[in-house]
Parts: sequence; structure tokens; C-alpha cells
Amino acid sequence: MPRPIEALIHPDALAHNLARARAQAPDARVWAVVKADAYGHGIQRVFDSLRSADGFALLDLAEAARLRALDWRGPILLLEGVFEPRDLELCSRLNLWHAVHHEQQIDWLSRHKTHQPHRVFLKMNSGMNRLGFAPTAFRSAWARLNALPQVDEISLMTHFSDADGPRGIAHQVAAFELATRDLPGERSLSNSAAVLRHMGPAAAGAGLASDWVRAGILTYGSAPDFPEHHSAHWGLQPAMTLRSRLIGLQALQPGDTVGYGSRYVASAPLRIGIVACGYADGYPRHAGSGTPVLVDGVRCATVGRVSMDMLAVDLTPVPAAQLGTEVTLWGNGPHGSRLPIDDVAQAAGTIGYELMCAVAPRVPVTVS
Repeated sequence: MPRPIEALIHPDALAHNLARARAQAPDARVWAVVKADAYGHGIQRVFDSLRSADGFALLDLAEAARLRALDWRGPILLLEGVFEPRDLELCSRLNLWHAVHHEQQIDWLSRHKTHQPHRVFLKMNSGMNRLGFAPTAFRSAWARLNALPQVDEISLMTHFSDADGPRGIAHQVAAFELATRDLPGERSLSNSAAVLRHMGPAAAGAGLASDWVRAGILTYGSAPDFPEHHSAHWGLQPAMTLRSRLIGLQALQPGDTVGYGSRYVASAPLRIGIVACGYADGYPRHAGSGTPVLVDGVRCATVGRVSMDMLAVDLTPVPAAQLGTEVTLWGNGPHGSRLPIDDVAQAAGTIGYELMCAVAPRVPVTVS
């Protein structure tokens, strides 16, 4: 039989989470963000569940081509735009919308030969300081684009740095509104955190207006503002489960150690289980003792270092566990149990995004 680890993708959860974004932003159109191969879930696997979105947003031209091959005829937005002039040829052929965030991209467009003008999203750096034109340069960039016959409609976009935290978005919204005042074009401001925290009922009547919202991590069931709020607070469901089984059992005595480096030392008699999951499967090596897992739906904790193919679990809370007992690394467990990916990420000193994207190619994936 194959090694017992597997990842399950949950289509109903994906559709549910996308609907949550719509409920928060009922007057906006929704981008389903599928960059990084749909946050590790697989574009082909999530497509049917997300095709009710108004468009798909991503980074990679090859992934955009895969969406067209799946017979998606709606909008596709390249969030980082094009990376060299010849990318514009594919944008013309596949009818891709694309961000424009620096002058060179405008230069490339000005020399591009196309029969069909492009829809572009002009990006402002309103405080994130990654991509985009400074507010003082934004209008001149808009004017350059507006003068090009290669450009059809110009939408306006920015990205929030602190929508998930106490600083909030007011300073960036103010910069964006000042620089875009009286400019035509649809607006796209809100990422997952802004959708959940600053739109809809949660905004208490002070909701953020946006023509397009970008549903990223919320689509996959992770809370963008964890640990302040858990996924259940926002009504999100896990779109991925990583599960395996116990393949070994050990009885420890006081003073016995577990794993490489003998980092864990038993202080009392202890029964542990060995799980077929390690860092070669994408589980974080830096997840220390105490990282939560579910054994037959019961919350337990890891002990010792994660190795390439295995990790160890304290079985004290579930004495009936035996060889073959199911272990949930994150997601939906047996008997209606659930282990949010954010809980695992917090224990490992990272975020749910990284865990989703890091599941290794050797792990079999099933759409459940």
C-alpha cells in the first residue's frame, strides 16, 4: 500500500468561503486569488469550486494559460503585471488584464503592437512600499497610459499593509483617495483582511468602497488576522486537510529522549506515536514540541524534532490509539473534529499561507 499521508481538498469549503467574501462585499465583484498554484491547493482542483468568482487573479503567465485551457473566458488579472515586453503578446492572445506599477511597463506597452487594447490596473504605492507608483507620480502615470492607443480601460489599485492589525487602513485610503480624486476607473483596494474587517457588517457602517475585492487567503479557510480572530469567527471553513496515520508506537521511561538532537526528554512514563509525516512532506521542521495534531480526532501534541519523513506525538490524551490510527496534521479530522491550520502555523512560528504552499509534490492529493 502507499505511504499513508495525503492531502484532501474540500470543494464545498472553497465555494463557502468565496460566498463569505461576497456577503462581506455585496456591491463589489470578487477576484478569486489563485497565485502560487491556488495557495498550494492546485488551480485545476479548485477551479470548478471557484468559477462563480467574477475573475481570477494570479502572478504567473503559465497559470493564466492553464485557466484559459480550463475554458475560463472571464477576466484574469496579473497582479504583478508583465516582466518583459514579450509577455504583452501573451496578454493580447489570452486577453489578460495586468497591473502596471512602474514606468518601464508603460514604455513596453507604448511599443506593443496589438489589435485589442489592454485593460490595465494602475497600482499605487499608498504605504506598503513594495510595488506601485508613489501618490505624487500616480496622476502622471495615469495620463501616460490614458494617451496610449494600446490601453483601453484603466482601473486603479492599491494594497494594504495593515488591514489585519491595529494600525488599520485609514492612512492608505486617505493617500489613495487624494491621489485618485476625479480620476475615472474602477477601484480595487481590499485584500482578504480588508474584506473581513473593513467591509460589510463588521465595519459598523463605515465600510470601505471597492469595485473589485481580492479574496486570497480567506478563500482557503485561513483567518488573515489570526490570532486576533480565528477562522471560525469569520465563518470560514478549511479547504485543505493534511492527514496521515500512526506507523509506530514507543513506550518511554523517564530520561528517554525523542528524535534527533535528543531535544525532548521524558519526565515520566510516556507512550508516543510515530506519524508518517515530515519536512519532506512540507510539514515545518521548525515546529517544536507542543505543536498541535489530532489523533483520532483528539487534540494531542508533538514531541521532539520533526525529521524528514516522521514526527512523534504524545498519545497521553488518546490511550486507545494504535498502529493505523488516523492523524490530522491540519484541517478536518474524524468524528467532526477540526484543527485550524492557523493553530499549527502559530506553534511553528509561521503563518497558514506558508504551510498551504509548502505541501510537497510527493504528497498525494485528493479532491474530497
